[in-house]
Amino acid sequence: MNRVFAYPIVVGPESIDVMKHTNNKEYLRWMEEAATAHSSLLGWDTERYFKIGQAFVAKAHWIEYLRPTFLGDRLTMYTWVENMQDKTSLRRFYLMRDKKVCMLGATQWAFIDIETGRGQSIPEEVSSSFFCVPSSDKELKELGIKTILFKAAI
Repeated sequence: MNRVFAYPIVVGPESIDVMKHTNNKEYLRWMEEAATAHSSLLGWDTERYFKIGQAFVAKAHWIEYLRPTFLGDRLTMYTWVENMQDKTSLRRFYLMRDKKVCMLGATQWAFIDIETGRGQSIPEEVSSSFFCVPSSDKELKELGIKTILFKAAI
């Protein structure tokens, strides 16, 4: 059903900073990659958004780093849509290594007209393709995702 999407990541040398761990900017890049891959899996790749002349753009990001990651680490970025409102959507992220959380995050997405950049209501054909997963969802619990940690987020 692809409600909670698992995006595999292997930390490469391009992601490592002078402190010998993953640079903070990489987590944001991985969040965007995971969100884009999940959207594509649900039938909404970049090309399809451009065909309708509307798309999601990031309005705000929130990231909390809990454990460092290192060269060669095999990670899983879990992501899901928590809600969709008229013109915005909240997507959550949970990065794990060996069943331990390394990072949590969220992105507030705004739906816009690509040509004007103005906010638009999310069309039914888009919103109906995504499943909203509330923080109390049993699938999150089965994956070991402790949503209590998200209370301070967006």
